[in-house]
Order: sequence, then C-alpha cells, then structure tokens
Amino acid sequence: MTSLPRAAEELATGAGRVAARAGGLVLEGATHAVAVARRARKPLHPRGTVWEAELTRTGTLLPTGVPWLDEPGTERAIVRVSAAFGFPHGWPDIQGLALRLPEQGNADVLLASTGSGRFSRFLLRPVKSSGWHLSTTLLPYRGPEGPLLLAAAPTEPQQYVLLRAEGQGAWVAFAVLRLLHESAEQPSFDPVRRTVPGLQNYDWVRRLREPAYETAREDRGESPSSAGRDNVT
Repeated sequence: MTSLPRAAEELATGAGRVAARAGGLVLEGATHAVAVARRARKPLHPRGTVWEAELTRTGTLLPTGVPWLDEPGTERAIVRVSAAFGFPHGWPDIQGLALRLPEQGNADVLLASTGSGRFSRFLLRPVKSSGWHLSTTLLPYRGPEGPLLLAAAPTEPQQYVLLRAEGQGAWVAFAVLRLLHESAEQPSFDPVRRTVPGLQNYDWVRRLREPAYETAREDRGESPSSAGRDNVT
C-alpha cells in the first residue's frame, strides 16, 4: 500500500507534468521575445557583476542526506550578482544570485528574489538591490528525504547567508558566502544540466525550465553538445 506522503508526491508530480509543460512553453516564449527585442547575448540578466567568492559551510544537526548541505567545509565559488531585466539603477527588479561550485562538479545554483513565507517563497518578487531581500531557487529540488528549497539573504555588504528548507518548512542556515573580488569570467549558468550532487530536478521542474533554457542557449549560439560540456569535471 502506498504511503500518504508518497501518494501526495505522486499526485502533485502527475498534475505538475501537465502544468509544467504549459508553463514551460510560456517561459520559452517570454525568453525568446526578450531575446528578439534586446538582441543581446544574454537576453535575461544582461547586466551584473561576477565575483570570486568563498563559501564556508557550517554543517547541520538536522541532516538532509545531501553532503553539500550537511557537512562542514570551505570551497571556492564563482558568483554573479545581477537583475533579470536590467531596469535603471534604483528600480525594483528581479534580483538574481547565481553560484558556480567547481568542487561540486561545476554545479550551478540559481536564486531569484521572492517572498520568504510558506507560499510567497515560490513567487518572484521585484525588489531594489540595495534593500534586504530573500532569493530562493523558486522551485524545489528532489533530495533523498523529499523536496528541498535553497535560499540566500544578504547580511552585510558582499556577504550572504545561505539557507535551506524542506518544502514549506522553516529556513535553516547552512553556509556563509563571501564575495572576495570581481572576476573577468563570464560564465553561462545552467541549473537544469548542472546540479549539486545529491540534489536532482523533479521531472516536472525540468519540463518547466528546460524550454526557456534551451531557447537561451540557442540565442547565445550554443550547440547542444557545448551546453552540456561543463558537466565533466
């Protein structure tokens, strides 16, 4: 007999497949429309800064089954701080924080400004870059013990606290991210193809995100083979 949590997850996943495909087509069209209007290499997040950074993981007493979240350690990161639409400075925008983790197989984690509540954490929220705000992965990862959401919040200039939550559960801090100095690197982040070991995209999440990222890759002139090349460490 299927357990209630498992049945609920299967029901949500089944319904999610239909909604995700429809939502994916909308995101694909929106990304392409912005690309056509802007004619830039990066139609979204056109302006930002890239940083060399240090990530210090503190570990946790509440394990998730994902070593990167559960175990202490210090590692290098490449971080891009940007705004989704590139509105004039001082205007509210969807603030983005993207992390590349070379020691985790060049895994990419993308965060965008949202609310912080049980439901608002899943909704994009335009905010000013100078104010306090929470940025989340918006959509959950599949962890060994269930859905996991990641987030970051600024604590002081060039420093963030990283948090994780089990679905709609409480936020738990697990790391500090420090931006050290600006970098000349211009990475193209792809959270669909490159995930942290132990975290997987739900099938409905992949279906939702893939069309938009495929369109972004094409507009950047990337071939399918080159898009996946960074999976190899």
